[in-house]
Amino acid sequence: MKTTSHTVSRLSLAAVMLLSAQASYAMGQAKDQAMDKVTFQLDWLPGGDKAPVYVGVEQGFFAEAGLDVAIRQGKGSTDAITKLATGAADVGLSDLVSLLVAKANDDVPVKAIYSVFSKAPYAFYVLSDSKVKSVRDVANTTIATSPFTSANVFLPLLLRKNGIAEDSVTVLKADPGALNPMLITGKAEVMISWITDTVKNQAQTAQVGKQLTVLPWHDAGLEFYSTAVIASDRFLKARPEVAKRFVAAYAKSVAYTWSHPEQSAEDVYASVPDVDPQQAADTIKSIKGLVYNEISARDGMGHFTPARLASTWQWTAQAQQLEQAGFDPESAISRDFLPEE
Repeated sequence: MKTTSHTVSRLSLAAVMLLSAQASYAMGQAKDQAMDKVTFQLDWLPGGDKAPVYVGVEQGFFAEAGLDVAIRQGKGSTDAITKLATGAADVGLSDLVSLLVAKANDDVPVKAIYSVFSKAPYAFYVLSDSKVKSVRDVANTTIATSPFTSANVFLPLLLRKNGIAEDSVTVLKADPGALNPMLITGKAEVMISWITDTVKNQAQTAQVGKQLTVLPWHDAGLEFYSTAVIASDRFLKARPEVAKRFVAAYAKSVAYTWSHPEQSAEDVYASVPDVDPQQAADTIKSIKGLVYNEISARDGMGHFTPARLASTWQWTAQAQQLEQAGFDPESAISRDFLPEE
C-alpha cells in the first residue's frame, strides 16, 4: 500500500507540473497572440540618432502598448519609403524632404505621422582655427561633400540666401570617409556633413590634435522639417489603433531618450552590439537641438504645422526644381495618430 501511495503522489505531482506547464504555455501563446506585430524600417544604420525606437523596445514602452516591434536597418530615406510603399515594413524613419519629393513625383502610399527633427541637420564643418566663422564666410573656399547627401541640392539655395555667389565656391565630391581627412590636410576648407555626425567627426579630428567648429544651416536661414516617423497608407487604414499606440509609445521613447542619454545609448547597444555606447550617448546629446527647440516648444513634439510644412515644401520644390503649386504638402502627412495632449 505504501508503494501505491507514493506512486499516486508522484503521479499527482507529475500531473500538476504538466498542467502548470500547459497553462504557462497557453498564457505565453495568448500573450504572443495579443501582441500586435509592427515592422519598423530605419533610414540608415543604428546609432544614437536612431535611439528612440530601441529605447521603446528595451524600456518596454512598446510592450506596454501591446506591440511587438521588429527593427530593420536601412540604406537611406528613399529605401525606407520604398520598403513601406511595397509592404515590406509598416512604419519607419525618413527625411521629410525625401517623402515630399516621392509624393509629388509618384504619389507613394506613405505618410509622415510624427515629426522627430523639427530642424534640418545639415551643417558646414571647419577647423576651429579657420577664417570661416559663419556660413556667410564660405565665399572663395573649397567645400568637400559626399555625392550622396541630400544636403547638396540645398547648397545653392543656402548660398543664395546668404548672399554668396555660387561660382565663388569650389565643390569637391568624395567618398564620405575621405571628407574629414580632406579638411584636416587642407585639401578642403569646408566640409558638408550632418549634425548627427558631429561626435564621429570630432573624434577623428581630435586624433591629430585639431578641433572642429560646426555651422548649422538652420542658423543661416534653412528652416524646415527633417526626420519624421512615416507609415504606409495600408498600415494606417488597416490598423489605425495599432498606429496610434505605436506613436504614443514612440513619443514616450523620445522623451526618455533625451532625459536619459546614457541609458538610451545602452539600449541601442543591447540590441546592436556593434554600436559604441559612449559615441551613441554623445550623439544623443549633440543632436538634442534638432528635436527639442523653439519649434517643438511652440508647436508641440511631433507636430507638423501648416506654415512650416508649406515652408518645407517651398524649399524642397526650389531645390528639386519642382512646380510648387502642383503639389499640396498636406497630402504627405497625417495628424490623426498623434498622442492626445
